[in-house]
Amino acid sequence: MLTVAVSGATGAQGGATARALLKAGHRVRALTRQPTSPAADVLRDLGAEVRRADFGDRASLDAALAGADSLFAVTTPFGTDLATEVRHGTALVDAAATAGLDHVVLTTVAHADRGTGVPHYESKCLVERHLRDSGVPWTIIAPAAFMDNYASGWTLDGLREGVFAWPMPADQPLALIPAIDIGAFAALVLGRAGEFAGRRIDIASDQRTPAEMAEILAGAIGAAIEHRRVPLARVRQWSTDLAAMFAYFTDVGLHLDVVGLRRDYPEVGWHGFADWAAAQDWTTLLSTAPRDHASSTS
Repeated sequence: MLTVAVSGATGAQGGATARALLKAGHRVRALTRQPTSPAADVLRDLGAEVRRADFGDRASLDAALAGADSLFAVTTPFGTDLATEVRHGTALVDAAATAGLDHVVLTTVAHADRGTGVPHYESKCLVERHLRDSGVPWTIIAPAAFMDNYASGWTLDGLREGVFAWPMPADQPLALIPAIDIGAFAALVLGRAGEFAGRRIDIASDQRTPAEMAEILAGAIGAAIEHRRVPLARVRQWSTDLAAMFAYFTDVGLHLDVVGLRRDYPEVGWHGFADWAAAQDWTTLLSTAPRDHASSTS
């Protein structure tokens, strides 16, 4: 049984990892800036210990990591900026090194180590490099595009009108993964540190074209859905960062060895896009008010 500190524990990846670790019998120390939030209360009810940790407050990080065995680390530029993400990630890695942790599992994004030119991929790559140089045993897991984002933002707005609006050609495959699989894989890696230390692994559970996704969504929702390609110029009006990402998806592609991952790590219980879509409460989702279109897409 390990004591694992989980950063971003009230978010999608951290929350999924905390749940998977608790299910596996580990002790979870959920790190959050708001330990009295409803999301933190949910984790307490599941058996996690909740501690305050703020990336901008090094003393809080040191206190939160003291006595832990391992760390699940996640950072995000969304809601802040790229320089802040790098600063936060560096502070978290440095705190892990000071605490003498046995293992740090950092989640970034697939292809971040390939010089994509996508701003939020490059910031994550800088945090990856700092972790490699830190002297702490490390593993980097790099998820593909999040399935969960298809139930929010402009995609959900389009689905209300019977349109799967996505800034890619209908026939261009895209590697995908839901948060639940990221959490399951992270828990697997944390529980088998000796096997995974020093490795960087891109992960995905499915690969689908926008046309296929529109067909799957139509079946899950029970209504006709057509794919409509959103011009990159329109995306660029919201975010030059996301526009660069979609240009990369289109021109280079986000391709991963889904078959190999499923073969090598069946215990993750990988969910395909159809599995994820079928599990969503589309009636409730489609009846909610439109959300902010600037939400993250990977």
